[in-house]
Amino acid sequence: MESPVQDTIESRVQSVLAKIRSAAEKAGRPASSVRLVAATKTVPVEKIAEGVQAGLAILGENRVQEALSKIPAFNPGPVQWHFIGQLQRRKVRSVIGVFDLIHSVDSLELAQEIDRRAGDAGRRQDVLLEVNIGNEPTKAGFCPDDVRQAVSELAQLSHIRIKGLMAIPPPTINPDSARPYFRKLAELAKTIDAQHLPSVKMDELSIGMSNDYEVAIEEGATLVRVGSAIFGARHV
Repeated sequence: MESPVQDTIESRVQSVLAKIRSAAEKAGRPASSVRLVAATKTVPVEKIAEGVQAGLAILGENRVQEALSKIPAFNPGPVQWHFIGQLQRRKVRSVIGVFDLIHSVDSLELAQEIDRRAGDAGRRQDVLLEVNIGNEPTKAGFCPDDVRQAVSELAQLSHIRIKGLMAIPPPTINPDSARPYFRKLAELAKTIDAQHLPSVKMDELSIGMSNDYEVAIEEGATLVRVGSAIFGARHV
């Protein structure tokens, strides 16, 4: 009689990676075209280390101070750090040069502050633009109708590189209900790419979380942000 598979962080990481590969294959895409960002908000360093040992290569943090307390435990190390939460302008200086990618640039003013601080540091910061894809009044992000004009202005900034778009669709019970929002973001990215603006690429689509990442991959996600499916329910 086979012994039951233990539910560990390692087994969950391997399960998520397997589902990513399967969803990519279903969409006719190479598995390498999708990268897993493990959302580590409130997760202690010891558990994150287990995940890294199991194969996590990108860690995503929502809170600047929490991230800054964790990152030294993994440096130097094999992982990238992405900032995936709402970023306040007064904290921009703390994230420049610390995160490989900022997913959540939600306004011209924030982008301009990142550009200014990156210039002060002699760096260029890679960013994604956050789009309020469902036009929800309670969510941050560029309105879909406004983002193309915003990108034209952002392309003039010399110390950021726009790598793509990020969105969180309205909450749904059925993951498939998020599909139209993911599809809309992918179409928006193609429209922006066709403008051929300097320092603007639409190589990345950061969409999909623990409940809907497989659907997101089918619709073009290159980065999926998964937390609870790896680390369990979050305790805020």
